[in-house]
Amino acid sequence: MGLTGWYVHHHGAGHLTRFRAVRPHLPGEVVVFSSMPPPRSLPPATTWMQLDRDDDGDPAGADPTVGGLLHWAPLGHAGHARRLATIAAAVADRRFDRFVIDVSVEVALFVRLLGVPTVVVTQPGDRSDDPHRLAYASATRVLAPWPAGVHRSHMAGKIVEVGGISRFDGRTREISPDPGTVLVLGGGVAESDLAAAAAATPGTHWQRAGGTASTWVDDPWEALQRAEVVVAAAGQNSIADLAAAGARAVIVPQPRPFDEQVATGRILTARRLAVVEPAWPGTGAWPAVLDRARSLRPDWTQWEVSGAARRAADTIAQVGP
Repeated sequence: MGLTGWYVHHHGAGHLTRFRAVRPHLPGEVVVFSSMPPPRSLPPATTWMQLDRDDDGDPAGADPTVGGLLHWAPLGHAGHARRLATIAAAVADRRFDRFVIDVSVEVALFVRLLGVPTVVVTQPGDRSDDPHRLAYASATRVLAPWPAGVHRSHMAGKIVEVGGISRFDGRTREISPDPGTVLVLGGGVAESDLAAAAAATPGTHWQRAGGTASTWVDDPWEALQRAEVVVAAAGQNSIADLAAAGARAVIVPQPRPFDEQVATGRILTARRLAVVEPAWPGTGAWPAVLDRARSLRPDWTQWEVSGAARRAADTIAQVGP
């Protein structure tokens, strides 16, 4: 199997969560590169190389997009230079058979220029801009963590759609939902909005998992099973986790570059998998919104979560010698 490099983007917890879901199915040694500090524990045969940050300071005058050619390559930034130098030194010191990039156009191009075949993880939304096209064109494989055919793609023959990757793939539901229980998954919701929604829906019990240190739950599987309705954003990991749990859900897409979550919301609506609201509903709207979610009978098998992490690992392992 040889040696696999894996770049984990530092924004949020989703990229690391996806790595953790796929890693048990990927044989061989893996070296992770990320601006994130190393987690408390790592899988066997896995090492972590922490990279310098390059998103601090004022980018004004640093031409970080190179006139639109790239997404982030600021001029004169020592951290940016050191992070790429760290990757280059590692590749020069050991032979990497493949390198997964989740996600960075600049790292994808840099690693390919170093002579290592790449697997670039793509995301929903409009990725037809020049930097994304360049990264995908340079990749040996483009890995899409969504069901086959849900997003239009110009990467025919290169993209592999493996299904939604969930850390809960393989678990079975053992708890029936508690009537009236509403779980808010993740952050992005003000406590005042949460309190107002709870006050407007007598007979419901609202709780939160994630978003802040005080509400963070390492393993929300039990809470997902107990919830009659789950309220979440439209991030890839959240949707895959909802699919694994077979949840009835209200999805509120958050603003993201390239309309990533809005695009996912459209698919969920078209497939009748969730109630999708363009913004956090007004206080008076919540009773009807929850009633609509309770009436759903979502066929989450459409999200192809079962076996997705293994399919992703197989796609990665096929790249290289």
